[in-house]
Amino acid sequence: MAKLKKSPTREVNKATVEVKSSSNAQSGAGHGHAIEPAKGKLGVMIPGMGAVATTFVAGVEAVRKGIAQPIGSLTQMGTIRLGKRTDGRSPKIKEFLPLAGLNDLVFTGWDIFEDNMYAAARNAGVLERDLLDKVKGRLSAIQPMKAVFDRNYVKKIDGPNVKKGKNKLDLAEQLRQDIRDFRKSSGASRLITIWCASTETFIEPSAAHQSVQALEKGMQENDGNIAPSMVYAYASLMEGVPFANGAPNLTVDIPAMFELARERELPICGKDFKTGQTLLKTVLAPAFKARLLGLSGWYSTNILGNRDGEVLDDPGSFKTKEESKLGALEHILQPALYPELYGNIFHKVRINYYPPRGDNKEGWDNIDIFGWLGYPMQIKVDFLCRDSILAAPIVLDLVLFLDLAQRTPELRRLGIQEWLSFYFKSPMTAPGLYPEHDLFIQLMKLKNTLRHLKGEELITHLGLEYYD
Repeated sequence: MAKLKKSPTREVNKATVEVKSSSNAQSGAGHGHAIEPAKGKLGVMIPGMGAVATTFVAGVEAVRKGIAQPIGSLTQMGTIRLGKRTDGRSPKIKEFLPLAGLNDLVFTGWDIFEDNMYAAARNAGVLERDLLDKVKGRLSAIQPMKAVFDRNYVKKIDGPNVKKGKNKLDLAEQLRQDIRDFRKSSGASRLITIWCASTETFIEPSAAHQSVQALEKGMQENDGNIAPSMVYAYASLMEGVPFANGAPNLTVDIPAMFELARERELPICGKDFKTGQTLLKTVLAPAFKARLLGLSGWYSTNILGNRDGEVLDDPGSFKTKEESKLGALEHILQPALYPELYGNIFHKVRINYYPPRGDNKEGWDNIDIFGWLGYPMQIKVDFLCRDSILAAPIVLDLVLFLDLAQRTPELRRLGIQEWLSFYFKSPMTAPGLYPEHDLFIQLMKLKNTLRHLKGEELITHLGLEYYD
């Protein structure tokens, strides 16, 4: 087993920033938590330079040039209320916290295709050529490193830009060398890895996932239960790099990765970016529950034609995605507590590959609800969305918030960053703890975490003090 030495990123900068709030209306308020400053460059490493990754990077470059707005990004456009409603204190989140600036970001990635970031963005067909040409110089300079890839885990695509090694542990060492090389060549003082690659085939937790020692033994023996995304996650954590998983793969949601993250004090989070249909599902389901409206059925279907749609045309990869998309309703509606309302729901999710649609996914939902005295009603939703346009700001926020967690001792020692559940379809939690899927609970959890870090009063919306 590899020695769990202290992460190199922990030693980059010993300085810390102690920020104290003037608010002391609640016990504990006014005592800020140490946050290391965001000094130097932040390197962003992306397995999978497809539609989501290229839309994210091109978007950041466009915002840096002042030719576009970071719409959809909480870190860039969102505000946070501090204190009472009557205080009138609602700074922007990026002014409230020492987040890395967009000008400090540097990028690299791995992909099975050899196209640079500009060519990959052109092929993805998400952004207009006029915009891409304005950031062509920076995008063209980002060449993909050879990927760790195995068609046993993603059956519908293949490419030539793939690493070769005697076993998965050897491939992990090659990735570790890539990370070391990028840290040196980019001059980045801190790094983040965020998985934007394809959904892998469904894998159940197994013995190889139960400890770091078992994982390393499994990689040495090419255990089939260790997917490429796990090799990336292992390599990143061993190099002291936080990891976010944007797909529904197990990846870092296994005991071995929990162990590594806790031992090395590295933030991890996932799974599966919450973008279109599930975003709306986690808005509507809490509304039904709040008003105690019953639900008898929810039929969801999707058509999309990008690489994601092609990959999900494989039953194994679809099974992984289906598990992620099905879980939200049960956790939100709690059928065990409300059997008359939610104890007999028919919930069906389908995804169909339809090439003419490209990245412009259509999510259609038929929802059968019932109200007073059991009378039935229907809701139909047709969301014609742009998948990567919705995902790109999530990637940006996760990069900046994971970096914040990396610089905050109280957060990084946790390993799993449950406060970032807001961004995921299938949020990771401590073992044995059910996840929160309700979008509004997730947002409250996120913002209260930020308030807590700065010693601000937590917002509960009780409001009795206004009527004293």
